[in-house]
Amino acid sequence: MISHPAFAVEPWALRETELDLDVLDQAGSVFALANGHIGLRGNLDEGEPPGLPGTYLNGFYEERPLPYAEAGYGYPEADQTAVNVTNGKIIRLLVDDEPFDVRFGQLESHERILDFRAGVLRRRAEWRSPVGKRVRVSSVRVVSLVQRAVAAVSYEVEPLDAAARLVVQSELVANEPMPLAENDPRAAAELGMALRAELHSDHDARAVLVHVTRKSGLRMAAGMDHIVEGPSGIETATESSEDLARVTVTADVEPGQRLRVVKLLAYGWSSQRSSAALRDQVSAALAEARHTGWDGLLAGQRDYLDDFWARADVELEGDAELQQAVRFALFHTLQAGARGEQRAIAAKGLTGPGYDGHAFWDTETFVLPVLTYTAPHAACDALRWRHATLEMARERARLLGLNGAAFPWRTIEGQECSGYWPAGAAAFHVGADIADAVGRYQAAADDHDFERETGLELLVETARLWRSLGHHDMDGGFRIDGVTGPDEYSAVADNNLYTNLMAQRNMRLAADAVERHPDRAAELGVDTEETAAWRDASHAMRIPYDEQLGVHPQAEGFTEHQHWDFAATTPEQYPLLLHFPYFDLYRKQVVKQADLVLAMHLRGDAFSEEQKARNFAYYEALTVRDSSLSANQWHARSPRRPRARSPRSRREGHRHHGGHQKDHEPYLVSIASQAAPGYTTIPSERTTAKSASSCGFERPSDPIWHTSQPAVRSRSAISRRWQRHHRASEHITAVRPRMASSHSSSRASANSALSA
Repeated sequence: MISHPAFAVEPWALRETELDLDVLDQAGSVFALANGHIGLRGNLDEGEPPGLPGTYLNGFYEERPLPYAEAGYGYPEADQTAVNVTNGKIIRLLVDDEPFDVRFGQLESHERILDFRAGVLRRRAEWRSPVGKRVRVSSVRVVSLVQRAVAAVSYEVEPLDAAARLVVQSELVANEPMPLAENDPRAAAELGMALRAELHSDHDARAVLVHVTRKSGLRMAAGMDHIVEGPSGIETATESSEDLARVTVTADVEPGQRLRVVKLLAYGWSSQRSSAALRDQVSAALAEARHTGWDGLLAGQRDYLDDFWARADVELEGDAELQQAVRFALFHTLQAGARGEQRAIAAKGLTGPGYDGHAFWDTETFVLPVLTYTAPHAACDALRWRHATLEMARERARLLGLNGAAFPWRTIEGQECSGYWPAGAAAFHVGADIADAVGRYQAAADDHDFERETGLELLVETARLWRSLGHHDMDGGFRIDGVTGPDEYSAVADNNLYTNLMAQRNMRLAADAVERHPDRAAELGVDTEETAAWRDASHAMRIPYDEQLGVHPQAEGFTEHQHWDFAATTPEQYPLLLHFPYFDLYRKQVVKQADLVLAMHLRGDAFSEEQKARNFAYYEALTVRDSSLSANQWHARSPRRPRARSPRSRREGHRHHGGHQKDHEPYLVSIASQAAPGYTTIPSERTTAKSASSCGFERPSDPIWHTSQPAVRSRSAISRRWQRHHRASEHITAVRPRMASSHSSSRASANSALSA
């Protein structure tokens, strides 16, 4: 967590006013740029100090075996790990033969700005070399939201006191060394040299490298081209080899003159296309980027984001830091999935290698609610990706002796990639989370084609899983035993309340969708007997309740467990997963992230107001916030800032975020996601996923979609109409809504980019 005073508070940007090498890796995530297809970590242009470098292509991975001391039936055998692909960010500078390196000489000033409206990362530095030459270095980096395969950097150097001999080396580097892995189960696996060279070429100021992964057999290409401006006498040279391509620019520059290099980058990958085809693909993308020009790329980026912010912005008065946090969160959430186009949205987006680049259930529960109301095309694409993996989910269910589809707890391509672990292997709630996202998107977009072609089958197959996983007991109640809910400090429990309530909604959604599309449902083998079984199970769902305490147990028997000894736990022992065995965590009353509280957020209709208050107070004292999910959900669910804090929070005086850190869940993203999840659309104001300019909401007749009051109001017409019936939280002082505009123009121009 970065709490350095160098980060200024302002409404539309995140500004770092001085360079702190101690948080270089964290800043690399904060300043990352992405578009859902390409992701560039916010590393320094010159690549030194290297920190944690990172360039990612969504869905591009390498395989590695999952070893077990003693294997068991149904254990996943292979992992998929995101690959740090060819790095095109590197631009090295030599001033009179002295390399520009912030660790040497004197860094007189340094500033980086992540601009939320322009969608760029700006950098400005003034540096005195060890021999006294002063230069000003300015760069602007962009990952295009319009041209999906393209990124670009404008790099300028200006001598300040005296003439200087400048050499700029612009590079593509494959298989760059990575820092040693941490002793942390959440860190990424080491892949070594994952890329094998297949082709390299160069011409004029352009170069292309093509590589293939050694085991997964995925092929990728990276290309660069350059536009050079400056004083007369500039010389350029280009070279390429298997893992390195370089364009060298040499110039003698006087004070008041500038040497400017615009670097255009393009990426593409495929599991089937040849090296030559990918080479030509990125060459075409570079040609299009060159035709558009640097100014055109920036103008397209600004237009795309103007359209997004007109629909998505949330304005707060009275708390500038919170205003900045909301916009930062929305910006990164958009970056994670804007141009994913039927690829997964990973836990850390495309900002870093944590969790091996896997997508979890968090995508549907925390990211897609935001995208559904602000960038519905991206939410639709993410759900279509889930549908594309349906056969793998069916196969997993068959392996486990179940019907329907068992979606993976963590994956890139669609197969389960989690080594056997009770908190993951039994987390069947993933299916209900997907169904919930389907229902929410359909309610907002009224996308008939999506529901018929994609949504219905997802709902049917997940409902079938619940009907086979659970059973009716002797009293007729429907039980779901031996499962794990969102809380990873509890596992393999009976009747986890979150799981049961979400499964209940899942089966109701499926039965309702079947009634709307009987012919398509018949093609899927659904009959009236099966839908009746879903409705019976949902109606008879067991909901645990502790009469003595007057609260809902997180799972059956949870409130009878021994309480965790918070008094004996020191601040240095958090997160608990790194200092205590899971066996001990599983049998104690201690909560890692919101579970019961998350159920109250998503299924507010299932609780009375008094139950919500008592439940919140009870679980507040048990939650250690070892997960970023936890802090989000406490703020999202609470009608005002809670006064009570856990014993640990009271001792430390702040909330800890040391556990399940996932970059697509920054502070308050989940609060923004409260814009009427699951409400039905007013027929006269319905919109499609393609235009998605605004949606109106009204209370549905089915109480299943009732939700708790929102914490904030956004500018979008969606939440404005909904909030006519609900008051904002008391700690928000004022909101100024604005009408949303159509997204169709940005969407149309975006379609011209390359596909993976």
